[in-house]
Amino acid sequence: MKNRFYDIDPWLDPFRSVIEARLTYCRDREVLITGGSTLSDFANGHHWYGLHHTEKGWVFREHAPNATAITLVGTFSGWKEDDRYRLHRTADGDWIGEFNEGMLSHGDLYKMNVKWKGGGGERIPAYATRTVQDEVTKIFTAQVWHPDGSYVMRNPSPPPPPSLLIYEAHVGMATEEERTGTYREFTDDVLPRVKSLGYNTIQLMAIQEHPYYGSFGYHVSSLFAASSRFGTPDELRELIDTAHGMGIRVIMDLVHSHAVANTLEGLGLLDGDPALYFHKGSRRTHVAWDSLCYDYGKPKVAHFLLSNCKYWLEEYKFDGFRFDGITSMLYYDHGLGSDFVSYKQYFDGNQDTDAIVYLTLANKLIHEFNGGAVTIAEEMSGMPGIAAPVSAGGIGFDYRLAMGVPDIWIKMVKEIPDENWDLGYLLHELTQHRAEERVVSYCESHDQALVGDKTLIFRLADKEMYFSMSVSTPSLIIDRAVALHKMIRLFTFITAGGGYLTFMGNEFGHPEWIDFPREGNGWSYKYARRQWSLADNELLRYRHLKEFDRAMIETGKQHGLPQLQMTETLAFNDADKIIAFRRGDLITVMNFNTSVSFTDYGIPLKGKFRIILNTDDPLFGGQGRIDSSQTYFSVPDHDRYGVTAPHHLKLYLPARTAIVLLQERIKTIRDL
Repeated sequence: MKNRFYDIDPWLDPFRSVIEARLTYCRDREVLITGGSTLSDFANGHHWYGLHHTEKGWVFREHAPNATAITLVGTFSGWKEDDRYRLHRTADGDWIGEFNEGMLSHGDLYKMNVKWKGGGGERIPAYATRTVQDEVTKIFTAQVWHPDGSYVMRNPSPPPPPSLLIYEAHVGMATEEERTGTYREFTDDVLPRVKSLGYNTIQLMAIQEHPYYGSFGYHVSSLFAASSRFGTPDELRELIDTAHGMGIRVIMDLVHSHAVANTLEGLGLLDGDPALYFHKGSRRTHVAWDSLCYDYGKPKVAHFLLSNCKYWLEEYKFDGFRFDGITSMLYYDHGLGSDFVSYKQYFDGNQDTDAIVYLTLANKLIHEFNGGAVTIAEEMSGMPGIAAPVSAGGIGFDYRLAMGVPDIWIKMVKEIPDENWDLGYLLHELTQHRAEERVVSYCESHDQALVGDKTLIFRLADKEMYFSMSVSTPSLIIDRAVALHKMIRLFTFITAGGGYLTFMGNEFGHPEWIDFPREGNGWSYKYARRQWSLADNELLRYRHLKEFDRAMIETGKQHGLPQLQMTETLAFNDADKIIAFRRGDLITVMNFNTSVSFTDYGIPLKGKFRIILNTDDPLFGGQGRIDSSQTYFSVPDHDRYGVTAPHHLKLYLPARTAIVLLQERIKTIRDL
């Protein structure tokens, strides 16, 4: 077949048969799993299983083939078994119970009392849409959620933007107070900030319910439940609806790569069978994450996870997903210890074809149900086809996270003095990606802000962050840190291959790490929050970084970045630490020299130009050495024989600064 993603990469020729076999297997599995229906019609488990209000009262269903008896227990029964709440088994391993109006009420707490051969226990239903934690016992239970007058979402989702500009956020730590923030506070306080900064997409972490707050939301127990520690389902709907009204799309951090090992809250021993949702034996447990691994080859598991994708799109109007831990799913060994330096490592039999099938079907479903939805793969191995369309033989993600970029920056800042940075190496690493894929670039991840690591600004400034961030306090260390913080972000943004992401607070150089409440810190919230007031304080330099980020994002939006493809490197001099490149009509010139400023530095260009972004602008904490109001004209160079050489743009380039110029249209000869 033509127009396959591997047709443009000759290095994939030896593996065409393997790729085609995967595609055939995927097509066959789709028919087997769906029975020939559309994926959208198939992925409706959330409409069938779980607790639902009906005209007659309530109906509850659960798939638990290993169970011998199931009874709902809760506040309505004094947490004792009552025959009125006993479920009945069907031939296919489902359990069903129908209850009259009044037998269950909004706000009731409940669980399943499950019995199986040799044991039993209380369990939270797999499709529970609301779970709450007891403040004293810390035990989670399901909650009946059927309020009068549910929130009605009014605002349509904004259309997909040309380029993804993502503000990654965690609702709980988005407050300045030392506590858990709420959906409502995020709506009132954070959404206006995101709007002001210019980002067009919010990526929400930790939405799916998770027992341990400090897991950052990545050890999920109830996949269909919006975390109650932040508020109610209606408050989450209001958050998303309000964002849509502001022109901001909202995507969700979706965790289908593994599940919490807890049996009381999670799915690990729902009906006594450890393999109901997960693998058997050694494959059941993720050795690095202390969690459980789904068996994607089981039709019921595929149905469960695909229904989960559709549920969040349907019930909350999310605009897509960032899929967590894709590399872990793709390989039997979870990619642990692999360097992925050879194409053979993508096709050597270590690949979990069932997981590849699931991811392909998930992408197909999401785009079938919502044509404007976006999917992003957190994938670090570089698997070919991960971000190629399903129609082109790919797995179907719209974007792949450029996970190597923050690693590069941390390595440079941590291990190499900036006077020794290899700009050619940096440019290569920032721009390399497969021809068939778009990527989301970012400077630092949320993981690099956790205790035990440091953010970029913290590595650049260290303890001076606590003493010298006042605008009235001279500090060469802070001057350097602020200058490089802006240049690193601009370099990453201006070279991005489709999208750009920042984690909340990093745009203004949030001064401290992230540390969730735990026994080791006395259950403190001191470092599980965001100090927004620092960025708002006119007397501190944090506002300079915030204003630069705002200007950078606006520049990108006005001129089609980061969707534009890289076109041309104009100048590169590693000795001078100068690099210049073009994207569309934008010219970026960067001077990473630590001590030398250049006058009349020639960039081989012809035309008329003006500066539209300047890191040295006093508004951004710069020294104001560059006149951004000046119009720049290229000039011809002459050799000693009077021969005219190509035109050059002569620029003043102070040390540790960068400028972005716009090439303007020349209307008359006088414009030259």
